Amino acid sequence: MSGLDAIFLKARSAQKRGDADEARRLLQGVLDKFPQNRKAIDAMARLEQGGRDPQTWLNEEVAAIQTLHAQGEHADMARRTEALIAAFPQLPALHGVLGAAYLGLKDGPRAATALRKAMTAFPGDPAHICNLGIALRQQGMMAQAEEAYRRVIALSPDHAQAHHNLANLLVDQGRSDEAEAAYRHALTHQPDYAEALHGLGDLYRGRRDHQRAVEQYEALLRLRPDHHDGWTSMACVLLERGDKDAAIAAFTRAAAIGPDQGQAHINMANALALAGRLDEAHAAFSRAQALSPDNHHVAAQCLYLEAHMGDWRRRDAFVALPVEPGAHDPIPPFIALPFDDDPARQLARSRVMARHIMAGQRSTYAAPARQPGGRIRIAYVSADFHDHATMHLLSGLLREHDRERFDVRAYSLGADDGSGRRQAMMADVDAFIDLSSMNDERALALMRADAIDIAVDLKGHTQDGRLSLFAQRVAPVQIGYLGYPGSVGADFLDYIIADPVVVPPGAESGYAERVIRLPGSYQCNDNRRVIGACPTDRTALGLPQSGFVFCSFNQNWKIGPQEFDIWMRLLTQVEDSVLWLIRSNPWAQERLIQAAQDRGVDPARLIFASKLPHADHLARHVHADLFLDSFIVNAHTTASDALWAGLPVLTMAGRQFAARVGASLMTAIGLPDMIASSPHDYEAKALELAQSPEKMAAVKTRLAGQRLTTPLFDTAGHARHIEAAYRAAHERAMQGLRPDHIDIGGA
Repeated sequence: MSGLDAIFLKARSAQKRGDADEARRLLQGVLDKFPQNRKAIDAMARLEQGGRDPQTWLNEEVAAIQTLHAQGEHADMARRTEALIAAFPQLPALHGVLGAAYLGLKDGPRAATALRKAMTAFPGDPAHICNLGIALRQQGMMAQAEEAYRRVIALSPDHAQAHHNLANLLVDQGRSDEAEAAYRHALTHQPDYAEALHGLGDLYRGRRDHQRAVEQYEALLRLRPDHHDGWTSMACVLLERGDKDAAIAAFTRAAAIGPDQGQAHINMANALALAGRLDEAHAAFSRAQALSPDNHHVAAQCLYLEAHMGDWRRRDAFVALPVEPGAHDPIPPFIALPFDDDPARQLARSRVMARHIMAGQRSTYAAPARQPGGRIRIAYVSADFHDHATMHLLSGLLREHDRERFDVRAYSLGADDGSGRRQAMMADVDAFIDLSSMNDERALALMRADAIDIAVDLKGHTQDGRLSLFAQRVAPVQIGYLGYPGSVGADFLDYIIADPVVVPPGAESGYAERVIRLPGSYQCNDNRRVIGACPTDRTALGLPQSGFVFCSFNQNWKIGPQEFDIWMRLLTQVEDSVLWLIRSNPWAQERLIQAAQDRGVDPARLIFASKLPHADHLARHVHADLFLDSFIVNAHTTASDALWAGLPVLTMAGRQFAARVGASLMTAIGLPDMIASSPHDYEAKALELAQSPEKMAAVKTRLAGQRLTTPLFDTAGHARHIEAAYRAAHERAMQGLRPDHIDIGGA
């Protein structure tokens, strides 16, 4: 007796003694392994019939199957339908029901088999053909699926679901205009088709046509006020067009409709954080974490928000998070920067995020034919062409570019802030192109049509970046620069611009890109930045009339407990000294004050400065004595601000790019002695300078004398060096050579 025969014998014995559950368990075990086993199917059908009148049993089972379908219980639906088919083989319509069950299980092959059996009996039934289209799409057979949907439409032009399904397929294939027409046809035949309204809204959102997207979502929500995804989509598009309060209200509605859906709370938390409502954002992230305790993305976001709020109690928990948690919950690399000074781990995180960005991307890029000797066309791509740290640094480079050799273009991903900085820079570029309202498809077409030679990404893994454009490629040479201090973790950026300090020789393994090393510092600077007006009496800025002023104008999230401990010890050892900080937000200010008090320092010795226009911010540096850098993420533009304003910076060189920027700047301005080798050395240097007015004055004198004679603020010289790098990278591409490390000499 075979093993299966023994199971069938046991099942019959169980049924005879009235133990239907045991018989069902045994038979289901066979069906789980051998779904098409006819003997098991027939036995299950007899078991389910249980001696009842066949027609009564059929009616009861059909009603039960309909209930299972409505409840999404597709496995039970399939099992019971198989039993009915065994008992009533003369009813081919049951194969259509079975096909629907397998569609729910995402089992395209079985669904297609069942549906084709139904279609043999009912060859013109549009419902079966439409479902077959779904089954074919589940198998990736897009052309056949499209053919099925179009066949339904030919048979029944008013079949709204076929138009809707066709539209969804066309969206996935990037055929936006055809998809729009298909959604419109679906809504013409069924104006209250909620999912078609949602799909059309998403299509407009993908095009960045925010107003038309809002109109579709509004129509959907009038029809279905409880539509969770509709409120979520509405909130996302409102956030994208800058209406933060309305977006938060919509996310709140979505969270109320789906209180157990973690993503709703994540969305709301992100919107609240952008609006500066950090305490509420933290509460929303905490709710999401409670619902999804294994979601590492949410855990990381919670810790990053705590860093912004100056809460260090769980700071060490970050390094315990997996570096490669999975595609469904990648940890944004930027939020890992203040927690983990490890280039290898940062690269691994970037690789995960890059794979997430590249998922489903298929590049159709073909490099334009170029002749040697023409102007090299450079595309700078950023969301920060306004009053932003990037523009404070980049303005001088744009101004100094050799326009006889380079065609310089700016492609904007963000809105203008009305400060006038964007208008001022337009005189320094050959073209300014606003991509902010374009989807990737349109932006790619435009950029490729511009025949760019070198595209420079100024955002990387930072807010409002669009690495998706670079993943599909817009130029034969693509370079990461300035905005993100590290590798993006993908080969779609060919190079990263660095220098021998931020990426020392031998450290290339921490970068997916080839490394271009410039002499001096990688960081460009504008030697025409205006230093504004400032009160001569420092008490007007909240500082004491006398005493040593330690300063750290970094955003508070960069400050960790290790450097703060040192700063507090310095205050206790340097009589009448104060620490001058930026007021990032009220929660961080309150916690830093408490941290000082916990370390035995009078909180009054922490002075918090408010944000000022950039020129006036530069001017107030005159009232500080020494800038104390943070460790894991150094001051970047903030350090250049201090040096340009004549304030010496004491830094410590760490391991990752973000932790070595201060050392790069101090090397480029000729003050390598202001680079500490360890926390102990950092503290000793700071104490020595603060207690020795002569030594402090000597450093300031050296800085003043070298500010305009060393590479850091040699804007024209830096332009020549970066242009040499561009020419070298362009020449390799022209010769058909793969990217390789490039070192630009300082001569």
